[in-house]
Amino acid sequence: MTRRSIPPALLLDAYASGWFPMAGADGTDAIHWFSPDPRGILPLDGLRTSRRLRRSLRARRFRVTVDEAFGEVIGACAARDETWISPEIVETYRHVHTLGYAHSVETWLGQTLVGGLYGVALGGAFFGESMFHRATDASKAALVTLVDRLRHRGFTLLDVQWVTPHLRSLGAVEISRSQYLERLAQALGRECHFEGSGRQDAG
Repeated sequence: MTRRSIPPALLLDAYASGWFPMAGADGTDAIHWFSPDPRGILPLDGLRTSRRLRRSLRARRFRVTVDEAFGEVIGACAARDETWISPEIVETYRHVHTLGYAHSVETWLGQTLVGGLYGVALGGAFFGESMFHRATDASKAALVTLVDRLRHRGFTLLDVQWVTPHLRSLGAVEISRSQYLERLAQALGRECHFEGSGRQDAG
């Protein structure tokens, strides 16, 4: 860990209290902390998939893995013209990944990484941070795999921070901060394990 990193204990305590960090989108590396009201979540029984995506999953178009290319995933998420994922954010989450709290889901076509997402797991809560795609439906395939994994491992909360039109189309909803904190407290009381051998087929 370098001086450009957020201390892991501070980051995890923030998540457990309903806060998350983002770097300024103004070209600076200043870190800002957010606890939105309302808060976006994706109910684990409410994921919506299109007919096209379901066909793609049944055809096993993608190979999906878990925690095999965390650095590449966060790097791809940060590689945008405007991004809140600063070098300090990247360094922080890379370190938290080595500690076993930050995780990624990767989507591949052959040996080429074409999509993925990353976030942080605590108790029975998963805090989604960002996703990317370089092929149609690649990030959605990663999300389907994530939701399936969370459901089967006893997680109860998938935090998506803010609800965008894209996330709303996938089933994300808004709840009040107070409702979110209640659900968060319940989720943190669960003993769930995200990690484990993670090579999977999307479907």
